[in-house]
Amino acid sequence: METLSNGAWQRSLLAIAVGCAFAAPAAAEELPAMGEESSPWQVDVTYENHTVRREHVGLAKFRNTLQAELDKEVGDGWKVHGIVRGSWDGVYRMNSDEYGNKAGGSISMQSTTPGGYLTTPWGTGPVTYSLVNGVFGLAGNKFVDAYPASNPNAGLRVLGDRWHKIDGGVAFAVPVRPCDVDKRGCRDFGGYGDLKRSELEAPEFNDRLDFLRELYAKKDFDLGDGKSLFVKLGRQQVVWGRTDLFRVLDVINPVDFSRNNIYDELSDIRIPMWIAQVEYRMGASDTMQDRNLQFVWNVDKFRPNNLGQCGSPNTILDAGCFFRGMANLWDNGGTVSNFANVAPGTLLATNFGPGQIGLDKVHLPSWSLSNTQFGMKYEGVTQDGLSFSLNALTYRSQLPSLRGGKRATNSFTGVYQDAWPYLISFDMHFPRVNLIGGSMDFQVPAAGAAVRVEAAYTDGEEFANTNRPELYSKNNVFRSVIGIDRPTFIPFISETQATLFSGQLFYQHIFDHEWKRGALGPVGMPDWEDNVIGTLLIKAFLKNGMVSPQVIFAHDFKARATVVAPQVEMHLSNDLKVTIGANYKLAEGRSRWEFDDCRACNPFAPFTAPNGDTDPFTSYSRGLAGMEPAGRFRAGPIGAAFKENDLFIKLNYKF
Repeated sequence: METLSNGAWQRSLLAIAVGCAFAAPAAAEELPAMGEESSPWQVDVTYENHTVRREHVGLAKFRNTLQAELDKEVGDGWKVHGIVRGSWDGVYRMNSDEYGNKAGGSISMQSTTPGGYLTTPWGTGPVTYSLVNGVFGLAGNKFVDAYPASNPNAGLRVLGDRWHKIDGGVAFAVPVRPCDVDKRGCRDFGGYGDLKRSELEAPEFNDRLDFLRELYAKKDFDLGDGKSLFVKLGRQQVVWGRTDLFRVLDVINPVDFSRNNIYDELSDIRIPMWIAQVEYRMGASDTMQDRNLQFVWNVDKFRPNNLGQCGSPNTILDAGCFFRGMANLWDNGGTVSNFANVAPGTLLATNFGPGQIGLDKVHLPSWSLSNTQFGMKYEGVTQDGLSFSLNALTYRSQLPSLRGGKRATNSFTGVYQDAWPYLISFDMHFPRVNLIGGSMDFQVPAAGAAVRVEAAYTDGEEFANTNRPELYSKNNVFRSVIGIDRPTFIPFISETQATLFSGQLFYQHIFDHEWKRGALGPVGMPDWEDNVIGTLLIKAFLKNGMVSPQVIFAHDFKARATVVAPQVEMHLSNDLKVTIGANYKLAEGRSRWEFDDCRACNPFAPFTAPNGDTDPFTSYSRGLAGMEPAGRFRAGPIGAAFKENDLFIKLNYKF
């Protein structure tokens, strides 16, 4: 365990957060009133410690958060709201062998032979420059016999080792130390991927000013005749969704999954953006109780979801590790397990040099009017009490798309080419997506329940697809979710307060889904054509609400992965709250997560054709499968984290 030798620096981060909370009101008090006397600032400050212990890992979080909420009426009907948040996570020092400067180590790669698996240290794969030159007489091949000192077998983990074994599949090294310690594979994926330890420890203090979670001014302009114009300008969250966890319509703000995977409230992990919001409130009509027309313009620089940097505790879908490992392969080369199909039942680890396979460029959308993100929502309430909305949005995908078949040097001949069909040489893009959809919620008095429904149809999303030379396809998607809430009196739990039952079913369908049987296995899109995820929340209220036990179940039907998350929330006083809980993942039939990994795509024909192939001069995928890289799409966020069982305690104090 690394000692906190520079505690003064750590404490200064929290001091900055406190200073921002109280300096802002002081400065604002000096502003002149606009037409009337301004009110004093209302300030609420909370401190939270969130500590997590993870199975097989030990400490996985020791996050200390200080947050201040600020509200003020500044005159002439304008109100200002702000949230300032600063945090420091000690896990990178307190468990540095897992997540800090000492993370990772030396690793071994695997080769498959008829007699079983053989392991050799990373950097010493059987397929090397010397072997290819000796067997094929290709003195110009770009494989390597050994890697330079700048690319050592140190500070590494095997891709996916936290959630699956290699077992004959593709695997390669992933650097896991912070980028100021080990720069290999570091890229800016849109706010993560190239962070130093200090930036991982205190994520709000960056060039995007994330410590300023919200800062906006709002005013309601009376237009007469029961109509008004509501204006809200500044850094904010715009919430379109009516359901929990699932983001069907609620896609205006990106999400920071690195904070606590999918287990924090969306209000805590949405990434606020600089947005202009205008709402024309039309009031009632003959058929409606209320009507509103909202316009939303996200004027901020593009920001994708934060999927977590490899080497940090939360990397949803293990995506951050895949990106970093692929970037390292492109920049520095690396040994890939079970790659070369040289004989029946024989797949040898291969020493690739730089610029042959991997992830090269990251195309973050530029900050310009041509990249604007704009949405409209019509919302109403019928005379019968049914609340509904109709939504339309054009935006950039907050999830990356990897477009393959890009530039590379032929590993066998040394010839460079701008495009190699079916080659696992990628660029990262964030395509434009257009969305239309709607939502509604209503009461069912006979059942004593409230029902919430959302649906959306998108155009422009991109998915991995090994049936295409570019290894991706553009597909339309339909998503919907239905939620039912019902408070129910259960005497053995509480005779005075109802227990809340809240269930949700999320459905996704990918149009024009491609899947076919290849010579060695399925080929096409690893994402399921149709999938359903269900959740159930049971929450009780005891001792007049001072104690609240709950349990959440979530099940991914196609992935056959389940999470169970019990917790107890205890209010020890009006200001002090303690929460103790866990989340435990279960998975069955994990072999169903395997999918075509494109080892048999034969991009460098005929050298990469499977042994005995009947068409060795044609590039296409034959369907040789493994867990990487497509298994993460089939396992989903629950399956890809099934070895990350956590126990946690939260302490929350309001000053």
